[in-house]
Amino acid sequence: MQVSPAKRLTIALLLLLAAAVPAPAQDWPPKTVRMLVPFGAGSTPDIVVRIVADRLAAKYPQSIFLVENKPGVSGNLGTDAIAKAAPDGATIGISIGGPLAINTLLFSNLPYDPHKDIAPITQLTSLPSVLVVNPELKVNSIGELVALLKANPGKYNFSSIGNGSLSHLAMEAVAIKAGTKLVHVPYPSSPAAITSVIRNDTQMACLPAIAVTPQTKAGKVKILAVSTAKRSPFLPDVPTLKESGIDVEADAWNGLIAPGGTPKAINADVVAILKEPAVPDKLAAQLMEPAGSTPEEFRARIDGEIARWAPVIKAANVKVN
Repeated sequence: MQVSPAKRLTIALLLLLAAAVPAPAQDWPPKTVRMLVPFGAGSTPDIVVRIVADRLAAKYPQSIFLVENKPGVSGNLGTDAIAKAAPDGATIGISIGGPLAINTLLFSNLPYDPHKDIAPITQLTSLPSVLVVNPELKVNSIGELVALLKANPGKYNFSSIGNGSLSHLAMEAVAIKAGTKLVHVPYPSSPAAITSVIRNDTQMACLPAIAVTPQTKAGKVKILAVSTAKRSPFLPDVPTLKESGIDVEADAWNGLIAPGGTPKAINADVVAILKEPAVPDKLAAQLMEPAGSTPEEFRARIDGEIARWAPVIKAANVKVN
């Protein structure tokens, strides 16, 4: 039977469209999956993604899951590498609130658009930050700290892990809510920032709990509050900032992402992994809770961070470039 030119054209167009559609769910994972980390080896995102990679490798022994670290430019470099990869499931990665949300407010020319170039897979973990002070301040609650700061605007310093970081913005938000001023002193890492508080070079900080708790047990710093929306199961006796009268929330979450247009099939696999009994135990060693969300919920979380920090950045006049 002869096929008319019109029908041949239609068939050709259908074949082209089929070729352009990303691989279906059952085709994931491919033989090799690159899992990119926009931060250095040993960082919190690196630890989390390696836990996920190990469990994926156990579930899919026919595939190789390669973790690659691409640190630089506040996480933008590695996140951009994920965004620029082919949306075929062969490249996924982890990122945090900075490159996915806050940096859109701080950097005038991001090389990627988190809304168009990134496909959210799932939020992986929630990590509480804690507001700590040097014991020499002689305050035992957020209320006492606020009273001291209001009586002495601009007198006290706080450390952070970099200009525009969550640790920076959280303390700026605390100062704004308290109606006072603080002096920001950035450091290159959490250990350096907490050491500054211990030495009383700076008097306070809002840092990831895992960086602080060993120093608290030694009596070198004092925890006044956690920055998450609810109390941390790892610090059940520590109130939240909101409970303490300061309506500030800062969660150092991280999540799995892929290039824009990547199929959503990966979500179910990773959410199931987060529910495996051994995974919460491994995360607990870092004071992290497993999250697990739909891509839509994760996108809403990213958008919520932008809305949360935009007024803080404007009010505090925070600039990166």
